[in-house]
Amino acid sequence: MSKESSVEKVELLIGVIFRDSMLLGSLEDSLEVSFGPVELRSDIYDFDVTDYYEPEMGKGLKRIFYSFRNLIVPDEIVGIKLRTNRLEDEFALDGKRRVNIDPGYIDFYKLVLVSNKFLGQKIYLGKGVYADPTLYYDKGWKPYVWGFPDFKSGRYYDFLERVREVYKQKIRRQRW
Repeated sequence: MSKESSVEKVELLIGVIFRDSMLLGSLEDSLEVSFGPVELRSDIYDFDVTDYYEPEMGKGLKRIFYSFRNLIVPDEIVGIKLRTNRLEDEFALDGKRRVNIDPGYIDFYKLVLVSNKFLGQKIYLGKGVYADPTLYYDKGWKPYVWGFPDFKSGRYYDFLERVREVYKQKIRRQRW
């Protein structure tokens, strides 16, 4: 057995920050072309914990999450982040992003998001992409001290629990 085949696959999760909900249909189509069918989509949440994106994207921002039918090998996340960067550029208007796309993955034990920004807890993966361990699972989702305020708030935990349950079912089917 090769080392790669012994790596447990993970559940792709993509979070999108946006203002104009009219973009979501086209964006979801683009995500499906790139990553396969969407399996679960979250409710739309207010993104009201920081004004970091307001100078570029405006006020009244929202967030939605997508998970996908196809599992990925964790190191695919670098290429996925590069692809989502290109999608952000494709949806930009006058040089300003209209969507911020944050890919990551869920496994049995954690949620990892990736970005192009370095901070002390982040792990460099290559090609300008950093992994950010965002939440861990211990009888429920728990934030790390450095976690993003919206993730620390718990508002996404019910949806992430659904994604984790679907992931567990997929892994069980693969093992049989």
